[in-house]
Amino acid sequence: MIANVKFDNRTFLAYAAAAVLASVLVASTAHADGQFRSETVRYSDLNLSTSAGVEALYQRIHAAARRVCEQPAREQAAAAGKCMTKAESEAIGKVNAPLLTAFYQTKTGTHPSTIIATR
Repeated sequence: MIANVKFDNRTFLAYAAAAVLASVLVASTAHADGQFRSETVRYSDLNLSTSAGVEALYQRIHAAARRVCEQPAREQAAAAGKCMTKAESEAIGKVNAPLLTAFYQTKTGTHPSTIIATR
């Protein structure tokens, strides 16, 4: 018996891209010591076509941005806030998931950074 299997190229490509891009990097330049800090946020276990999956990923990105951007002195709180906003925006732009982008815009009132691929 020969199985007749047809693939929808768009669906296949979407799943392949999701498997390859199953993590997002949250990165920041630390102001105090000049070091570059980053953290990888994995989300292959989440379904980004549901609001629960999108919210869970946003929470992971937000927590990673907080850890990457935390500053030891209270007087640097404004710098840490700017760092978090930039790190979250860039990470959400890298994920490039419409529901996550919409959730981020609703939550923060800002647009994520646009990521442009070049060859």
